[in-house]
Amino acid sequence: MLIDTHCHLDASEFAADRDAAVAAALQAGVGCMVVPSVAVDAFLGAKTVVARYPACVAAYGIHPLYVSQSQPEDVASVRQWLACEQPVAVGEIGLDGYVPDADPARQEFFFVEQLKLAREFDLPVILHVRRAIDTVLKHLRRIRVRGGIAHAFNGSRQQADEFIKLGFALGFGGAMTYSGSTRIRALAASLPAESIVLETDAPDIPPAWLNGGRNTPDQLPRMADVLAELRATDRATIIAQSHAAACRALPALANFASQ
Repeated sequence: MLIDTHCHLDASEFAADRDAAVAAALQAGVGCMVVPSVAVDAFLGAKTVVARYPACVAAYGIHPLYVSQSQPEDVASVRQWLACEQPVAVGEIGLDGYVPDADPARQEFFFVEQLKLAREFDLPVILHVRRAIDTVLKHLRRIRVRGGIAHAFNGSRQQADEFIKLGFALGFGGAMTYSGSTRIRALAASLPAESIVLETDAPDIPPAWLNGGRNTPDQLPRMADVLAELRATDRATIIAQSHAAACRALPALANFASQ
């Protein structure tokens, strides 16, 4: 079974045709979609999506680009949702050094507090690590969690190896489909198979063939084909390997994916 380990189906971009998007994904063989949240006020939307679509599972967390509209007391709300719901992970959490007006200290506060929650609830984390990999790794070494996924990984081989040592899988998707993404494609070709998971990040990071259009989870099989080509293997092998890697990274998926 193909597992989309990162798919924002709760996003407004799917408001008009969410049913069709999920149906197309299922028809394409995507049997499970992980829906990470980005802010406390979005948690109910993610919960509604996973309640409506049995193939979807949720993660709850505050995204680094949403900390500017979050308050410190929102950490308690995250804790309450983790305690009352059954998420597969804490996420999407992390750091983002790309946006010029971001507040690094504020991002780190929310990241650290959510890592503590992940440790408390023994949950893996889904990480946003854009232009902040070394700082993310620093905090992960200090606050050890169950592992998880470094989403949309775009670092060096050395950084990839450090995530793997800490029990993380690395997410590959649309960026891998561009011929100019030489570093990402080299990593996808050479990293251990047990450390690679597939993701779309829909509606974002569209693959090359969508020409910048909205990304959707039904694109995952073609992304699997790209990964198979890079690794000189076949789609069936990639599906089996990425499925196993996803279940190791997010253990709650193992029971779900076996149903």
